[in-house]
Amino acid sequence: MKFSKHVALIFAVLFSVIGCITPGEDTIRVTTVDTVQPQDVLKSEELAKIEELKKKSGGKNENSLNEVINRTTNYAIAEYLSYNPHANNSTTHDFSVGGYDVIDITVYEEADLSRENVRISADGYISFPLIGRIKVEGLTTSEIEERISHNLAAGQFLLNAHVSVTVKEFRSKQFKVLGSVKNPGSYPLQARERMLDAISRAGGIDFEQGGKHAMIIRTENPDTDQEGKIVIRIELSGLLKGGDQKSNIILADKDLIYIPKAENFYIIGQVKNPGSYPYLEKEITLVGAISRAGGFTPAAARNRTRVVRVEDGRGKIIEVRVDAITEAGKKGQDVLIQPGDVIVVPEGFF
Repeated sequence: MKFSKHVALIFAVLFSVIGCITPGEDTIRVTTVDTVQPQDVLKSEELAKIEELKKKSGGKNENSLNEVINRTTNYAIAEYLSYNPHANNSTTHDFSVGGYDVIDITVYEEADLSRENVRISADGYISFPLIGRIKVEGLTTSEIEERISHNLAAGQFLLNAHVSVTVKEFRSKQFKVLGSVKNPGSYPLQARERMLDAISRAGGIDFEQGGKHAMIIRTENPDTDQEGKIVIRIELSGLLKGGDQKSNIILADKDLIYIPKAENFYIIGQVKNPGSYPYLEKEITLVGAISRAGGFTPAAARNRTRVVRVEDGRGKIIEVRVDAITEAGKKGQDVLIQPGDVIVVPEGFF
């Protein structure tokens, strides 16, 4: 079984604190330990419990996305727009059509030639009265208008025809929204659709899971030899409040919008609802974290509660006499929890 260095250190520290350590009279006592391999020292049932919590809190999709993000060039939105200033220019985003898109065609001089709900075939063709099959894949609506008008004139059917083409359904272009949204999935991309439109179509942000920032994994130069991916980072607070219009970027084909879930902290042992909890508040204390987990069980050794933390590459054990904080009015000594912390509440023996 393989573990990351960070997880290995957490496991090693947990092993050292799960046993019975009698704290002194101090409300808080801090100990640091060096890293060791978890499989050599940690009880198998404890190791399995932490692994189970970590797997539940971060699925395979999130893990694979994080791997892509970590190995891909990342840009803040302002930096991206500085080298790609046309990315937010709506006049440059007249999409070309593709297979399975649906278009309406209006010929003003001959209403009988107009057609609605014309679906483009998988190989990129439409059929049109008098002129037969026309290749339209890869053309914009204005280019399709010119082609139909030209072919009608070339066949001596209608000279100087005024043709209008509108896209009713884009099916050839897609974007995805994953992470902390209510309806993650793939969506057909409409012309000049923006970031806020995508969030809305995905049901909005699930703030119970996170949603502080977003990343767009964008495919540049798709379907060419120069195809590659970049990551565009967007802070959501300004975007959602309407004050950061530059972050409301126009979407591109194959964009993957990822709104990461909040980092977690973990509680195991004698609390009513042990598990992993998203770190949503600006700050949360140990007493507050225990409260989120339903409080202590009757069997809890409240004054041997420990917080296990990795900090600067070393393990830190924070032993806390919780009763001294809650009963003696020492709220100022309550420990601030950090993302990734593991809170251990052992069982009392009497």
